[in-house]
Amino acid sequence: MPETRLDLARIRAARRVINPVFLDSPLYRCDALESALGCAVSVKLETANPVRSFKGRGTELVASALTGPAVCASAGNLGQALAWSARGRGLDVKVVASRFAPEAKLERIRALGAELELVDGDFELARERAVAIARHDGIRLVEDSLDLETCEGAATIGLELVDTAFDTVLIALGGGAMATGVGHVLKALAPGVEVICVQPRGAPAMTRSFHERRVVTTGPTDTIADGVAGRRPIPEVLADLLLVADDAVLVEEPSISTGLRMLFDHAGLVVEPSAALGIAAILEDRERFAGRHVVTIVCGGNVDGDAYRRWVG
Repeated sequence: MPETRLDLARIRAARRVINPVFLDSPLYRCDALESALGCAVSVKLETANPVRSFKGRGTELVASALTGPAVCASAGNLGQALAWSARGRGLDVKVVASRFAPEAKLERIRALGAELELVDGDFELARERAVAIARHDGIRLVEDSLDLETCEGAATIGLELVDTAFDTVLIALGGGAMATGVGHVLKALAPGVEVICVQPRGAPAMTRSFHERRVVTTGPTDTIADGVAGRRPIPEVLADLLLVADDAVLVEEPSISTGLRMLFDHAGLVVEPSAALGIAAILEDRERFAGRHVVTIVCGGNVDGDAYRRWVG
C-alpha cells in the first residue's frame, strides 16, 4: 500500500459518515462512446447528487467534524458542496471565489445559504483571501486537497470501482483531492489498474509538477475547465500524487470541447469542461487506449448554459 497521508481504514469508515445521496454513483459501460473512441469506456457519474459534483463526499466529512463556522476558497463546486453539508448541520460557511467564476456556480452557493465573497482575481487570490479571513476571524479554514477529509471523501469513489474489471482510470487533475484519493485506493486494492491524471494545457501546474517531481508554479491559466485551473500545487498533495499516479497528461482546449459534445451526443450528459478531460485524453492518444477498458470519472455538471452552448457549438 502506498504510504501517502491517506488511510484505507478511514476511507472505508467515511462511507458511514457521508450522506448516502453522494455514495454509489452510477457506473456503466457506454457502448455509444466505445464505438466513437475505439476502446471500451465506462462512465463513473458523479453529477447525480444535490451539488452535481463529487465534492460532497469530502465536505460531508469536513462538516461532520465542524463545531463552528468555516471558510473556504472555491472555484465553485467545493463552495456549493460545503454550503450544502453545513446547511444540513446548522453551520455557518463563508465561501471566497473569483468574480469571474461561472455565474451558475456562484448563484448556487448563495442559494444554499453560504456567505459569498468575490475577489477580483483567480482562484489563487481567493485562496489567499480565505486564509486571511480564517486567521482574522479565528475560524476553520477548509483547504481542498490539503485537508485529508476532502481527499478521503473523494477516495470512496475508488472503493466503488474496485469490483469492476478495467485497465485504466482517467481522473481530472486540479488540486489533487480526487486523483490522490482514488489513486490511493486503487494502488492498494487494484494495483494492476493504470491511474492517469488529465489536466488542460492551459492550466498545467500540477502536471508539470508531477513530471518534474517538484512544485512548479505557473502564470495565469487559460482554459474553459475552470474547476481545475489552479496555479500553485500544494507540496503535500504532490507528494501523495507521485506515489499513486502512473502518469499525468495535458490536453488541448478543442479536445475538451469535443469531449463535451461527445458526452452529450453519445451519453446524453451535460457536464462541465473538467468532466470531459478523460474523453479529451482518449481523443488525443487513441492508440494508447485502443483495446483497453477505460473508466472516466465524470466529476461535475455545474455549467452555465450560454457558455456550454458556445463550447459545444
